[in-house]
Amino acid sequence: MVTELNFDSIRPYKDEEIHEVFERLKNEANFLELIKFLYPQFSSEQFLHKLLNIKSVNEFQTEVIYPYVKEVLRTTTKGITATGLKDLDPNKHYLFISNHRDIVLDSAILNILMVENGFNTTEIAIGDNLLIYPWITDLVKLNKTFLVERNLPARQMMESSIRLSHYIRKTLAERNQSIWIAQREGRSKDGDDRTQVSLLKMINMSGNGTVIDNFVDINIVPVSISYEFDPCDYLKALEFQMKRDNPEYKKSEADDLKHMGAGLRGRKGRVHFGFGTPISKDDLGQLADLSKNDQLQGIAELIDTQIHNNYKFFPGNFIADDLFTNHTRHTNKYTEEDKSIFLDYLDEHLSRIDGDRDFLHSTLLEMYANPVKNFFTADDK
Repeated sequence: MVTELNFDSIRPYKDEEIHEVFERLKNEANFLELIKFLYPQFSSEQFLHKLLNIKSVNEFQTEVIYPYVKEVLRTTTKGITATGLKDLDPNKHYLFISNHRDIVLDSAILNILMVENGFNTTEIAIGDNLLIYPWITDLVKLNKTFLVERNLPARQMMESSIRLSHYIRKTLAERNQSIWIAQREGRSKDGDDRTQVSLLKMINMSGNGTVIDNFVDINIVPVSISYEFDPCDYLKALEFQMKRDNPEYKKSEADDLKHMGAGLRGRKGRVHFGFGTPISKDDLGQLADLSKNDQLQGIAELIDTQIHNNYKFFPGNFIADDLFTNHTRHTNKYTEEDKSIFLDYLDEHLSRIDGDRDFLHSTLLEMYANPVKNFFTADDK
C-alpha cells in the first residue's frame, strides 16, 4: 500500500525542515567554500545571514537558486528559448521526461522556464551516486530534488524502485506537483536520445490497472533539450575512449565533479527547450492489443518520437552530420563561416585532452550528428 511506504529517505525537504538543514550547512566548511565560489559578491557572513532568514523552499529557490542560474545563463549562453510551453496548463501536473545533456543545468533551466511562464517549479529526480557528500544531499533536497537510489543489491533495488514509483505517482496525483526526470539513467553521451524501458517499468510498478490505465493519468510530457555547444562534449568523448581501451572503466567521483563544473562554466551557445504534447489516452490506446513489454516499448517510442522531432538544430548539428556520414545533403543549412566556427570549437575542445585524436574527433562529430539522424528517422515513420 502507498500509505505504508516511507518516503523520508528520498523526498525533498519541507518548509518546516529547512532551518535545521541551514544550521547544518553553516558549519560545513566545504559548503562555505562553495558559496565563496558561487556567490563571490557576498561574504560568507552575509550569505549565511540571508540563508537563515529564508522561510520556505520556494523562497530558497527564488532568492538563492534562481539568481545564480540566471547569472550562469547570462554569462555562458546566447539565450534560452522554448516552444510548446504555452500549450500546457499551469494548474495541471506533468511528468516531464527529457533527454539529458547536463547534470545540473537541464533541470535548473527547466525550472527557470517554469517560473517565468507562470508554472510552479518541478520536483527533480537525481541519482544518489552524484551526492558525494552529505552536505550536497542537503543542498539538492532543499531545491525540490528527490533521490533515485543506484547500485543497490537486487532485492533492495526492487524495494527502492517500488518506493520511487509510488512517490512519483503520489506526488503527481495527490499533490498536483509536476516532476522532471531524465529518459535514461545518466546522460546520453553520444547524442542518441532513447528512453529506457526500465524507467517506464519502474513508473508502472505503482499502478493498479493495466499498463495503459497506469500511464493515462500521469500526463507524460516529452521535453527535448538542445544545446548549441555541449561544454562537456570533450569529457564525454574521452570517456568513450577510456571505455574502448578498458571495458571495465567507470567514472570516479572526481570525474562527476569535473563534469558538473564544466557544465556550469563552459560556453553553451544557444539553448532550446522543446515541450511536447502530453501522451494522451488516445495515444496509449493504440498500444492496447500489444503484450505488456511491447506496450512499455511503445510508450518509450512515443516519448522518443516527440523528443527527436522537437529537437532544435544549430549549424553544428548539420555540419557534424555531413562530415560524419561523408555527404553534403545539409550544405544549404550552414555557411562556410558556420563550418569554420564549429570546427575551431571542436579543435579547441580536443586540445584540452590527450588521446586518440581521430577517435575523439569522430566521437564528437557523432555526438552532434545523432540528433539529426534521429529526426529524419522519426520523420520517416
